[in-house]
Amino acid sequence: MANNAGTLDIRHLSKNYEVEGEPLEVLSDISLRIEPGEFVSIVGTSGCGKSTLLRLVVGLEEDYAGDVLLDGRRIVGTSLDRGILFQEHRLFPWLTVEDNIALGLLNAPMTEGQKRFAVRDHVALVGLNGFEKAWPHQLSGGMAQRVAIARALVNRPEILLLDEPFGALDAITRAHLQQELQRIWEAEGITTILVTHDVEEAVFLGDKVVVMAPRPGRIRRVVPVPLPHPRNRSSSAFAEVKGAVLAEFGGEGRVLEPLTVPPHAIQPISHETFA
Repeated sequence: MANNAGTLDIRHLSKNYEVEGEPLEVLSDISLRIEPGEFVSIVGTSGCGKSTLLRLVVGLEEDYAGDVLLDGRRIVGTSLDRGILFQEHRLFPWLTVEDNIALGLLNAPMTEGQKRFAVRDHVALVGLNGFEKAWPHQLSGGMAQRVAIARALVNRPEILLLDEPFGALDAITRAHLQQELQRIWEAEGITTILVTHDVEEAVFLGDKVVVMAPRPGRIRRVVPVPLPHPRNRSSSAFAEVKGAVLAEFGGEGRVLEPLTVPPHAIQPISHETFA
């Protein structure tokens, strides 16, 4: 396990946005501790505050109640100690695979030789040896997302944040990359948070699954996943955990309504912040 895996401690976190002059509570009294090297999946209906929670951990917003602590220090602004991976790979088309990965080291206190070694190491980690000089348009969607994973990890951050990383991929590629992500996570030992709508993905990857409910966003239940890796999706034990998570969404046939937040209230996370 990596020595730099971080401890994330979220304590009584609440977040409001102002809508038409009135406060709208988006997150309410969220407390969650994530241990070093732990993989935590967060699921919930659209509008339950998953993306807002991720923005606060990234450090894009500081106007909130409660605490978001990394290794006991309050998170202030963005930092290289938090890597992030989006649904879209967001590679720069005019840069090769190795140059796109090297962007993750742009502000790192390393020599050029150390940076070249780190890039080479992470090309191998994501299984792209031989594609170092390839251009993004020459890659499949799955390969491009592997490059994005390498870029997020190359600086060896304390925590990796995944925002629906495989949502744009076909089912076969998605399942394969889930397996690859699990392998990479075990190799790196990094503290990881996955935000996803896919309950099966959440159970396949997570040490525990945090189920969020809306109006306002809050933790409904934390479901442990006491299954060894690699996990068998067709096993009865897997189905039992998946069923426990799904049971939190419908209740007695009831569908949870999403929390509606006007588009201007929440700005999208920009990858340029981390370039």
